Amino acid sequence: MSAQNYLAYDYPVLGVFWSMLVFFLWIMWFVLLFRVIVDIFRDDDMGGWGKAGWTIFCVVLPFLGVFVYLIARGKGMGQREVAQARAQQEAFDSYVRQTAQGATGTSSADELAKLSAMRSRGDITDDEFRRAKELVLSDAGPARRGDASVPTSTGR
Repeated sequence: MSAQNYLAYDYPVLGVFWSMLVFFLWIMWFVLLFRVIVDIFRDDDMGGWGKAGWTIFCVVLPFLGVFVYLIARGKGMGQREVAQARAQQEAFDSYVRQTAQGATGTSSADELAKLSAMRSRGDITDDEFRRAKELVLSDAGPARRGDASVPTSTGR
């Protein structure tokens, strides 16, 4: 019972290459199919019946449907993708700006507490405290206005 296995010789290197190529093309085909279907539903200019027709065409006759879609609507597909990328970037930038402003913004109570602590340490005088308090209570504090006339700390 001595059977010899020559697995390396049964499947040559060229066979491995062709199998990997076919597998890669198969994966790329599904990526392309899904991108086309996503683009069909992303297009706001196309009506419901048009979307249904293109989807049925791409599902029933996938090769023909995808290639016809790319030929007929390929340029618009790229433009819609760029527009969506820009919209996502603008939304992200807006979120970052809003979050950064919210993180640095302080409430009036926080500002008054800081001013009171500065006055008790002797960093500011009572007159400076009064002026700064009026600015904070009038909702135009130094953090929101960029007012440099009100001291917020000293070099102690």
